[in-house]
Amino acid sequence: MVRVKRGVVAHKKREKLLRHVKGFMWGRKSKERLAREALLHAWSHAYRGRKLRKRNFRRLWNIKIGAAARENNFSYNGFIAALKKKGVALDRKILAELAADHPLLFKKIAEFARG
Repeated sequence: MVRVKRGVVAHKKREKLLRHVKGFMWGRKSKERLAREALLHAWSHAYRGRKLRKRNFRRLWNIKIGAAARENNFSYNGFIAALKKKGVALDRKILAELAADHPLLFKKIAEFARG
């Protein structure tokens, strides 16, 4: 049987793995076994974190909209219900931005939703 030398392939594989753990602490940035274990955890946490970020931003938007709605004599759910009844197609991200950065425009939207 012919001898197979795969040092080049193994080295490339190892280097690719270690590129992902640049900046990790202690042996996890330089030792292959520790790096592989660290990446298994890091990537699963990153996946979960992307889902959490969406959840957290929606909560933040709801809080901003609720605060601005109360300034305009609305409750949060009353404001959202009035917008849906009027057929306003602004999502919560845009409404929160308007509430924080453009309160006069948000007030006009609230007046439109009321009347």
